[in-house]
Amino acid sequence: MKYILSFLLILSILLYSCKQEKEAIEPAHEPTPYKIDIPFGFPTKLNIPADNAMTEEGVALGRYLFYDGRLSGRTHPDSLMSCATCHIQANSFEAGINHPLFEGGYVHGITGIHTHHVMLPMINLVWNHSGYGWNGFIYKDNNNPNLRNLEDFVRIAVEAEDELFGDTTTVKKLFQNIDGYPDLFWEAFGSRTITFKNIERAIAQFIRTLVSSDSKFDRFIRGEEQLSASELNGLVLFTTEEGADCFHCHGGSGNPLFTTHLFYNNGKDTVFANLLDRFTITGNSRHLGAFKAPTLRNIEVTGPYMHDGRFKTIDEVIDFYSHDVLWSPEIDPLMHHVLAGGVQLTPNEKADLKAFIQSLHDEKFLTNPAYAHPGKFPDEQ
Repeated sequence: MKYILSFLLILSILLYSCKQEKEAIEPAHEPTPYKIDIPFGFPTKLNIPADNAMTEEGVALGRYLFYDGRLSGRTHPDSLMSCATCHIQANSFEAGINHPLFEGGYVHGITGIHTHHVMLPMINLVWNHSGYGWNGFIYKDNNNPNLRNLEDFVRIAVEAEDELFGDTTTVKKLFQNIDGYPDLFWEAFGSRTITFKNIERAIAQFIRTLVSSDSKFDRFIRGEEQLSASELNGLVLFTTEEGADCFHCHGGSGNPLFTTHLFYNNGKDTVFANLLDRFTITGNSRHLGAFKAPTLRNIEVTGPYMHDGRFKTIDEVIDFYSHDVLWSPEIDPLMHHVLAGGVQLTPNEKADLKAFIQSLHDEKFLTNPAYAHPGKFPDEQ
C-alpha cells in the first residue's frame, strides 16, 4: 500500500508539472476587440469599465452564460434558472406580462420569493451612467466597490434569494467542469481557470451589446420613413409642456434613449414607506417615492408598468398621467400639471400619443439572432 501511495503521489506531481508546463508554453491569447457602432444621433459616451474591455470572445461567452440555466449552480432540470429565464428577448429582455412562469409579469426567483420590484428592460444599457435598478442602487461612483456596474448586478442576481439563489463558488466550480467552457474563458480572458469575476464580466459584455436603434421613429429621424399624422401629433404632445409633457423624464427627438436614466416622484402615491425608492439610497427626503424613468423603447412589450407593476396597459398609463396624478410635498417639480390632476389629454390626444409611443417599437431588436439563444451550449457541440 505504501508503494502504491508513493506511485500515485509521483504520478500526480508529474501530471501537475505537465499541466503547468503546457500553460507556461501556451502563447498568450489576444481577444478580438468588439466595437459598438454608435447609431445616428445617439450619445458617444459609453459606460464600459476600463477593466472589462469589450471583445468578440467575451461577448460570445457572455451570451452562452446568459442563457445557460446552470448559472444557478444547479444541474437538475427542475432547478435550472438563467438570466434568460426572466429576461425574454421578445419582451425587450423583460419578463413581460405574458410570461408563462410569472403571472402578470410579477417575477419570482427559484425559491418562489417575488422580487421587490417588477423588471426593467435590458435595452441600450451601455449608455446608462446614472445607476442600475429602479432606485439606482448600483452606481459607478458608489463608494461600495461591490455595487458599481452591470458586472455587480450579475453577482447580485446569482446570489439573491428572489432570483437565482446560488453560490458564486459553486457556480464557478460547476462551469470549470463543463466541457468547452474553460477554453471559452481562455479565449476571452486568457485563463482556463474560471473565476466568478470573469463570469460577471462576460455577461455584462453581452448585455452591453443589446442596442435598439431601428424603430419607425429612428428611421423617421434618419429620413428613411415618414410618421403618420397621428404619430406626428403624438410627437408634438410628447415634446411640449402644453401637451403630454413627457420629454422632461423620457427625452424626445433630441434624446434617442427615451429616458434620462434619472429618478422622479411622478405622483403615483402620497405615502412612501418601505418602497425601496431612491430615498433609501440617497437619504434625501426629496427622493421619497422617486424611481427611475425607464426607456419607452419597445414599451408595448415591457408591461406591467411602474416599479410595482400597477398598470397593465399603455392606455392605463396615459390615463394616469392625464387625470390621476397625486400631489405631495415630494412630487418632482417637473410634474407641471399635478394641481390639475394631470395633463388632461382628450381621447383623440391620447390616441395620438399612444400612436407615437408605438412608433418606438423596434422589431429588429426583438428578433436579432445575435441576441438570441445560442442553440447549443459548449458541452453540446
